Amino acid sequence: MQAQMLAPAAVLVLWSLIMLGWTAATRFPAMAKTGMDVKTAPPGGRGQDLEAVLPPQVSWKSHNYTHLMEQPTVFYPTVVILALLGGSQTDLAIAWAYVALRVVHSIWQATVNTIPVRFSLFLLSTVCLFVLAIHAVELTLLAQGAAA
Repeated sequence: MQAQMLAPAAVLVLWSLIMLGWTAATRFPAMAKTGMDVKTAPPGGRGQDLEAVLPPQVSWKSHNYTHLMEQPTVFYPTVVILALLGGSQTDLAIAWAYVALRVVHSIWQATVNTIPVRFSLFLLSTVCLFVLAIHAVELTLLAQGAAA
């Protein structure tokens, strides 16, 4: 079960890298269309500086990649805790649901980006993470009690 519990985290890592690639694949051509050249960009420039220059649809991918660097950072240690302390089949199913919802959220935000649907996907994934976190806390407290 340990390796199985880590699989959703590994898939989400891969998905995050795919989103990074999608960001680059859309951002660099869009920059070229505006006449921008990365080689001559001023020092200290950041991706967010491109918001006013590039079409919103290009920036949506970058926004989503940023989101994948935020809440999932709570997901990863939660899954590791569950893997180490004996997460259940239910935990595994919830972890996969979290990953599926994050992938759908990514695709939605990167392409359509209407807020009600995007927020609903985010909320559902957050509920999954909350349930996993509660179970991780329960398992750590049980392990602590067993060690005493």
